[in-house]
Amino acid sequence: MCLGVPGKVLAIEGLVATVDFFGVRKELRLDIVDEPVTVGDYVLNHVGYAIRRIPPGEVQETLALFEQILDVSGAREDLMAADVRGEIAAGQATATVRAKA
Repeated sequence: MCLGVPGKVLAIEGLVATVDFFGVRKELRLDIVDEPVTVGDYVLNHVGYAIRRIPPGEVQETLALFEQILDVSGAREDLMAADVRGEIAAGQATATVRAKA
C-alpha cells in the first residue's frame, strides 16, 4: 500500500515546490500533479512528487485524518503511523543538521 502525505505549498520555482509536511520542509516535483498548484495549496506527496492538489474544502478533513494516523495514544502500535512518524523525525533531523552547517 502507498500513502500520499498531505503538505502545504510554501514556494514554487518552475516545476519544484517547497512543501511543509507537519513541520518538515521538502522539495517536490510538480510534473504529474492533477491540476495547477499555487502557494498556499495543499498537495498529496508520493515519492517526491505532488500527485494531487487537495481541494480547499477537503483540506481540514484530510489533515484531521492524518492527525488520527499519527496519534500515539492508541493501545497498539500502528505500522503506518510509525512509518509516517519516522519520516517526520528523519526530516526534522536533516533540517537541524542543515541549519547548523
